[in-house]
Amino acid sequence: MAGKKQFDMDTVLDAAMIQFWRSGYADTSLDDLSRATGLNRSSIYSSLGDKDALFLRCLDRYATRYGGKSGAALSCAAEDPVGAVRAFFDVTLGRIADPAVPDGCLMAQSVMGSPALSPRVAERVKELFGLQRPRLRTALKAGGMSDENAEDFAVHIAAVNQSLAVMGRAGASPEQLRAIVGVTVDALARALRPVG
Repeated sequence: MAGKKQFDMDTVLDAAMIQFWRSGYADTSLDDLSRATGLNRSSIYSSLGDKDALFLRCLDRYATRYGGKSGAALSCAAEDPVGAVRAFFDVTLGRIADPAVPDGCLMAQSVMGSPALSPRVAERVKELFGLQRPRLRTALKAGGMSDENAEDFAVHIAAVNQSLAVMGRAGASPEQLRAIVGVTVDALARALRPVG
């Protein structure tokens, strides 16, 4: 249609997600989003909504992309729970090592920035952030772990996973991050080892 600006929604949402990921919600202005996406302010509002609406779309996009990869990694937990958890961590380590995306984790960063978010957005951040623990718990139970141990390890693994993103952003080397993962995976292997 003549006179109507066309753009690829996936490209625009990825650019906005990267901008929020790099700078955080509070430090990302509409001008930043305009530069990142190539859209003017009125196009952002008319096509993507206000800053909160766009941020929510970016959060959901991030959660779907990386949550889907994490879920796929855990899918073999019934046969190989230790290998599944190692693959789960590999998703995070791969994201940290990817030069095409900012350091850290958009979810962890957003949780830490919750005071600057509207109540609706803060609630969605909390909800998305909380998806990891039950996913891990389900995988560990499928791998033969008791309810109580599965819950404890799920909380621990989720905490270690988030710390990898923070430490990666702070400059920890890939070797240091892999060593952290190794301690957790070894502890899990010991906990799953049959007694006797």
